[in-house]
Amino acid sequence: MQQLVHDMVDELHALDHRIKQLDHEFEALAESDERARLLRSVPGIGALNATALAAAVGDVSAFAKGRDFAAWLGLVPRQITTDGKPRLTGISKRGSTYMRVLLIHGARAALPYLARMDTQLGAWLQALLQRAKRNVVVVALANKLARIAWAVMSNQRPYEAVMASNGNEFGRAGASRQLLGRMKSAGGCT
Repeated sequence: MQQLVHDMVDELHALDHRIKQLDHEFEALAESDERARLLRSVPGIGALNATALAAAVGDVSAFAKGRDFAAWLGLVPRQITTDGKPRLTGISKRGSTYMRVLLIHGARAALPYLARMDTQLGAWLQALLQRAKRNVVVVALANKLARIAWAVMSNQRPYEAVMASNGNEFGRAGASRQLLGRMKSAGGCT
């Protein structure tokens, strides 16, 4: 019995070593690819998510806007219409399950950190946490991060958090127009 336990411990150490090797390979790959390097600037997107997104997306111009990209990943609410009244239900779950799970896990890991930040995204998360269940907030954050990832890839500029001190909440039209105006003035958006 002792020999069996010893063999299992040795096998566990070998697997840990192999996982560390693969992590280093992903890190090197993420550093060598320009899009993956840009995607890593988005909170909740690490080397694995960045390389997977960069490989899966191909030509980002295929998506007219961030919502189209989030819909492609299956992170938008499904709409059911009866008697002419639209009703939003859970996420559509279309697209790549693997990519959706990666983004949701990244959002789950980043949520506590982002909710404490004094940014527009942090203010939006704090307000959402007060009125929705935690798992709903995680999926909403994954949707938001997918839209941010689309903007990063299409503008070829790293993500920069916008401080909440200007009075606009992230997601409102005024804040979106301000952000778009800053991006256009910097030459990053056409």
